[in-house]
Order: sequence, then structure tokens, then C-alpha cells
Amino acid sequence: MSAYERDVIVYVVSDSAGDTGDLVVRAAAAQFHPIVPQIRRAPFIADEAALAKVMELARSNGAIVLYTLVLPHLREAMVRLADTSGVEAIDLLGTLIQSLERKTGMPSRQEPGLNHVLDEDYFRKVEAVEFAVKYDDARDTTGIKKADIVLVGVSRTSKTPLSMYLAHKKYKVANVPLVPELKPPDELFTIPKERVIGLTIGVHYLNVIRKERLKALGLPDSASYATSERIERELAYAKAITDRIGCFTMDVSHRAVEETASIIMERIRSS
Repeated sequence: MSAYERDVIVYVVSDSAGDTGDLVVRAAAAQFHPIVPQIRRAPFIADEAALAKVMELARSNGAIVLYTLVLPHLREAMVRLADTSGVEAIDLLGTLIQSLERKTGMPSRQEPGLNHVLDEDYFRKVEAVEFAVKYDDARDTTGIKKADIVLVGVSRTSKTPLSMYLAHKKYKVANVPLVPELKPPDELFTIPKERVIGLTIGVHYLNVIRKERLKALGLPDSASYATSERIERELAYAKAITDRIGCFTMDVSHRAVEETASIIMERIRSS
């Protein structure tokens, strides 16, 4: 049993939707894989009373708080509440806003949510996110022909997190799990191979990830799903499929989602 703390909770507090804080927590958490902190959002905070409730929850759960509060009076209230409650609270925007005010000589607009203006770009992102959810894990294979990118790979190669990350970059992504017992969708072999990205991973690394997943589900880590023999068979099957497609394949071992996504986007843009 590891001596490391595994039950880490982070509250993301915002006077807007909290997307910025959420992404920052996930980026930081990638450095501690396979430990995955629980992210609990507290969006659209409007007054000190709402802040106080969140801080009490954070205190009782031994959580960390990351906040993206644009309104100065809420930031000031957060500092006071963090001090009195003994909760570690990290200000993601305040210091930068103050520095920009000093540098520009101009006061900030103090309007939460300005980075979510409902323009065409925003709606394209929403559409891409909805697409990724609908066509996750090949629940509906018709999405394969409609997608900008199709991710294929064995279980726990970050297909779903990658799909969501790429969706926030406005790519429509479908992902397909490759399982020896299941015939792959015919659509995979009818679309341009440049739109398909194969994800592979080291046997030992995947073994560790799957064991952690089983533990998180309260199951014994000796299940066949996490054995090296099973993993080797799955990876060999997946390689046979990606070789048949002729698509680009990349190893995601020890790679953060952001790094993998960056390589995929560069590949798609240059194809």
C-alpha cells in the first residue's frame, strides 16, 4: 500500500463557470498520475455567504481551494475566509490582474465570464464537446464518418480525456476502444487514414494504470483486465488493427494529455 495521500480534493471556485481553474488543476494533476484528485466546482459565486459555505466544505474535507475570482471584493473575502478557516487557497487570477493594471495603467473591467462571450467560436466549442460525449467509446459508430479525428486504442490509453481536450480546441472527436473480443466498426476502414490516430502504451505502464483503476472501483488488482498477459494480447490486437488501417500511431506512456493532444493537432493540421 502506497504511503502517498490518494484522496485529494480540490475545490475550483469562480464567479464565472470555473473552466479555467478546472483546466489548471487537471494540468497540475497530470504530474501525479495515477493519483487523480477529485475536482469539485463551485461556479457563479456571487457573494461572501456563498464563499463561506464552500470554504466550510473545503475545511471539513481537508481540501485545497483554487479560485478564479474577477471581482475584487470576492477575492478579498476569499483571503479572509482562507485565513480564518485554515484552508490552503490559491489565487489564479488576482495577482496577474493586479500586475496588468499596474503595467497598463488601466483598471480591469471586473466582469466575470468575458472569456465565454457567446460568439461563433464559443458555439463551435460547445458543438465539439457535445459531439465527443455522444460518440465516446463507439456508443454510436456513425460518428466515425463525421469526426475530424478518430482515436483508437485499448482501454486506459486516455481516449476519453483526449477527446474532451481536443473538443475544447474545437475538433470533433470520436473514440473507439479496441478489444480482442469485439469486431472493430467497419467505418474505421472507410475513412481517410489521416483522420485516425492510434494510441498505444507500454505494457508495464498500462499494468500500473489498470491496477489503480481496479482499486478505485473496489476490485482486486489481480483481475485478468490488469495482467501483463492480457495487456500484451490487447496491444498486439490493437497494433494489427492500426496496421490494417495504416494510420499514425503514438505511444502515450508518460505523456500528459496536453502533450499528446498537441502532437495530434500538429499532425492533423499538416495532413
